[in-house]
Amino acid sequence: MRVTKQNKHKMLNILEELYRDTKTALNYSTPFELLIAVILSAQCTDERVNITTKRLFPQYNTPKTMLALGQEKLEELIKDCGLFRSKARNILAACAMLCEKYEGEIPQTFDELIQLPGVGRKTANVVLSVLFNIPAIAVDTHVFRVANRLELAAGETPRQVEEELMRIIPTEKWGEAHHWLIWHGRKVCKARKPLCINCLLSEVCPSSTIDKGKAGNK
Repeated sequence: MRVTKQNKHKMLNILEELYRDTKTALNYSTPFELLIAVILSAQCTDERVNITTKRLFPQYNTPKTMLALGQEKLEELIKDCGLFRSKARNILAACAMLCEKYEGEIPQTFDELIQLPGVGRKTANVVLSVLFNIPAIAVDTHVFRVANRLELAAGETPRQVEEELMRIIPTEKWGEAHHWLIWHGRKVCKARKPLCINCLLSEVCPSSTIDKGKAGNK
């Protein structure tokens, strides 16, 4: 099945209708908390991160207080998030930079954000779009998978997918579309067993396992 530009627009319209006004599933109350939560979310579910940050943030929710923890204590508090040693090391280094260079505040440009240890394109784009309402598309595993399956943005790397999505999605909807794709990946287009039978995109999805002639009657 060849995915046309018209099909892509139809997919995006359906996704917007399904997931309009969805937000990040990470719990946070300050810009710093969101930054730390996104760093912790690497190769870890948001549900698990929320369990960890519920334990962490009540006492340690500023760069200064987190720095005071030190490597060993921070590792102990985040060890159920996976990759906890490298995450603790990066978080502490990022906190030190925030204190030294930004007076504890979160920088508001992509170039500044990616200089923080543990912050890559995905994390920087999440922070920009969620905190500062700056147009950006963050490509996590869900966005990468769904975009490729739908052929909205076929790419071998997250960067390629990000750039293709930026071309086909209006700039003012970049931040919203990131959430549409994430939630569709979580609820329907799952990694191992996509729920094609329940998917409203099945008629135009090139990866659907549903007979296109019957999809409209399911």
